[in-house]
Amino acid sequence: MRVATYYNNKDVRLEEMPKPKIGQGELLIKVIACGICGSDTLEWYRIKRAPLVLGHEATGEIVDVGKGVKRYKVGDRVFVSHHVPCNTCRYCLDGQHTVCETLRTTNFDPGGFAEYVRIPKINVENGTYLLPKEISFEEGTFIEPLACAVRGQRVANVKPGHTVLVMGSGIAGLLHIKLARARGAGRVIATDISEYRLKAAKKFGADAVINAKEDVLAKLRQLNENRLAYRVIVCTGALPAITQALKSVDRGGAILFFAPTDPGADVPLPFNEIWFKCATLVTSYAAAPEDIKNAIELIRTHKVRVSDMITHRLGLAETGLGFKLVAEAKESLKVIIEPQR
Repeated sequence: MRVATYYNNKDVRLEEMPKPKIGQGELLIKVIACGICGSDTLEWYRIKRAPLVLGHEATGEIVDVGKGVKRYKVGDRVFVSHHVPCNTCRYCLDGQHTVCETLRTTNFDPGGFAEYVRIPKINVENGTYLLPKEISFEEGTFIEPLACAVRGQRVANVKPGHTVLVMGSGIAGLLHIKLARARGAGRVIATDISEYRLKAAKKFGADAVINAKEDVLAKLRQLNENRLAYRVIVCTGALPAITQALKSVDRGGAILFFAPTDPGADVPLPFNEIWFKCATLVTSYAAAPEDIKNAIELIRTHKVRVSDMITHRLGLAETGLGFKLVAEAKESLKVIIEPQR
């Protein structure tokens, strides 16, 4: 079968690999669509394991079913989660599924940028979801990234009426804008340094946008009745954005840090200011099973529309171009690879 093998952001090669053979309790999926995630292009994180086949926002059709599998059959349309929790450790039992050791080590074989993937037994049991008829394969590629946003806003306790400031208007920021709208946010304001992304933020639900090169704090007060933001969601690891976020949160508010910085970066914390504000700082990584189920329902009911964010649909041989588009972060939003092309 054909795969797109990642060596670095500028070197993604179309190669051949044997089609995976499945065992008891496993599934073989023909991949129909797989989104390129911004995290796929975090070169400092990925390159130490290269070469490898990436792709974790995958949807497809079951073409083979291992012995003992009862819940799925050949022909089923599915979304498959690559990281799945054990559901039995102390973290899972405390509702902290995304720090489960099993979740951090599970994956499918090889990755979504391939014509076929083998789904291990634990992923079949804890991370395979039938796609409702209302959700296309393309729309299904948004389930995982939207589920991550769902978890983030859940732990940050975003509520109806809140003023939400989204810092960074790439695809993650845009999903947070749409989700905050679906959750009944009172006012949504977005920042970025790219005019292209600021226009996208306005198009997809932000009440107002701020170029991050401006005085964000002053502009925020101007747009928000001289108040700061009750919820700040940071969707970039850029240190200036993190610094701005720490100053932009209102008293009693919360900041959600949704993206990592470069390795080794230290962030100065204005401790007394945060302490006097009684502000909460939270982080969020990945998604729990309940978040995935919620994301599926949000997409199925069109409470969060996702297809309008797709800017590029590419065949497997064009995966390198897809990585270039995502890594450059210029005039692209969601790039989807279709391995059967």
